[in-house]
Amino acid sequence: MSNRRGLLIILSSPSGAGKSTLARRLRDWDPTIRFSVSATTRAARPGEVDGRDYHFVDEPAFRKLVTDGGMLEHAHVFGNFYGSPLSPVKEATEAGCDVLFDIDWQGAQQIRNSALRDSVLSIFLLPPSITELRARLEKRGQDGPDVIDKRMAKSWDEISHWDAYDYVLINDDLDATEERLKTIVEAERLRRDRQPGLVDHVRGLQHEYEDRA
Repeated sequence: MSNRRGLLIILSSPSGAGKSTLARRLRDWDPTIRFSVSATTRAARPGEVDGRDYHFVDEPAFRKLVTDGGMLEHAHVFGNFYGSPLSPVKEATEAGCDVLFDIDWQGAQQIRNSALRDSVLSIFLLPPSITELRARLEKRGQDGPDVIDKRMAKSWDEISHWDAYDYVLINDDLDATEERLKTIVEAERLRRDRQPGLVDHVRGLQHEYEDRA
């Protein structure tokens, strides 16, 4: 049995604010953190690998997972479905492993309302400015101008949900934000209600005290 319950670490932000980069850095810092590989109906981009970046499925298969209760959360974004398969997440947290989610506010809300809500640690990343947000989207070179315009139009809807999260970080410096993120995770792991072994430890201290009395 693990001496700690696993966390569901949710990272959300508008596109371009740095959540994917910080998610990768968090796992580099602690390789025991498992990444929740989402299922999606969109086509794979160059370099993406099925089962590593996403589980690429067709729409009928995705809808069946949702109907059968096999998705922890799901959403329809930019014409495609995305979702987090429930089974591997539940198995990981029961084994005391943390699971990392790179998802939007809709997915975060669904997880907070799920049976696993007590394990949730939610963190929202804000950009330093809207101008910088667009510059980052253009710099990464993944999307054309039309898609970037759509992402920018959606960015305020994402940002408007910032106050539903446990923690909010302004990602004005990637290295500094990474350090703050790691501090949050370390502190949350030590919360009393996430250490099931504490009760037995205190009982042991009590018995030791009584034996010495």
